Parts: sequence; structure tokens; C-alpha cells
Amino acid sequence: MPETGQQAGTRQRVEDSAALLFRRQGYAATGLKQIAAESGAAFGSIYHFFPGGKADLGDHVVRRAGAAYRDLVATALGDDADPETAVLSMFDAAARALAESDYADACPIATLALEVASTDERLRMATEAVFADWVGTATAWFGQWVPRPADRDLATSLIMLLEGAFLLARAARDPGPLHIAGRSMVTLLRAHRSG
Repeated sequence: MPETGQQAGTRQRVEDSAALLFRRQGYAATGLKQIAAESGAAFGSIYHFFPGGKADLGDHVVRRAGAAYRDLVATALGDDADPETAVLSMFDAAARALAESDYADACPIATLALEVASTDERLRMATEAVFADWVGTATAWFGQWVPRPADRDLATSLIMLLEGAFLLARAARDPGPLHIAGRSMVTLLRAHRSG
């Protein structure tokens, strides 16, 4: 039976609240009762939408948040005729967004990925799929300017630099690492374009 508008709204609130809590405090530290309270949903509604409980919800949230973040980064990179400007703009936008969130909201996947990599195979596989999707999207974008396999190398480097910079920026409460990562990414891109 299809969901009603009210059910869809409740499900969306549950997913959004879970995504926010997982990103900010981690998967293990987030309980279903907290998600229900944060979303304003009845506790039982979580099991209605996610019969497997927290594991189902976590898997769904990782994949949905991963796709949304992929689209955000792809939009930030855009179709700029100058890939170097696009890369710098994307890292600058990430730095601004992180600072505006008071260093609470960085990557929607990283916190969870670090936590579950060796403890929860289902969620590890979900985070692996998200990162592979991000690399694939970035590979296609870099492929406009560099040949294979440089396109994939640059895509992987982009994700590594972005994730590492988020970590350092959050720890220092300083957007500087994101600006440095952006400049480093431009240096890598230039090297591959001229080589």
C-alpha cells in the first residue's frame, strides 16, 4: 500500500533526524528513542517504515544522504569551463558551510563510516557504495579535462582531500584546512593536465 502524504512526511522527518544525529554524534551514540523525539514521530513509526529497526534506518540514511551529498558536490563543481576555478569554489563553499554550521555538519557519511568500518558489515558496505559512487561521479567530471587513469586518480584524491580537510577543520574549528585542500587539489589537477 502506498504511503499517504502524512506517512511520507513522518518518514522524511525520521530520516532527516537520523541523518543529522548520525552525522553529529555517530551511529552507536544515537538511539531510536532519540530519533523519534527529534523527529516528533511515534517510536513505533520507525519500525513501521524500517522493519529491521536501526540497521534498516542506518542503511537507508547512508545511501540517501550519500546521493544527496554527491549531487551537492556535482552541482558545486558544475559545468565551469575552468576546472581549477570550479574546484577552488567547491572547497570554498564547503569551508563556508562548515563554519556556518559551527563545525557540526561536515560530511554526512564520514562519521558513520569511521565508526562502523570494522563493526557493522552492512553499514560498512553501504558507506563503501556511497564512496564508490562519489568517486565515479567525480571521475566523470575530471574526465572532461584529463585522460584515464588520471581522471579516477583525481577523483579519489578529491574525496580524500575533502574528507581529511573536514576532519582537520572540525578538530581545529578553522576552515583553513579546506582552503589548503582546495589549493592542493588544483595543484594535482594542473600536474595531470600539463603532463
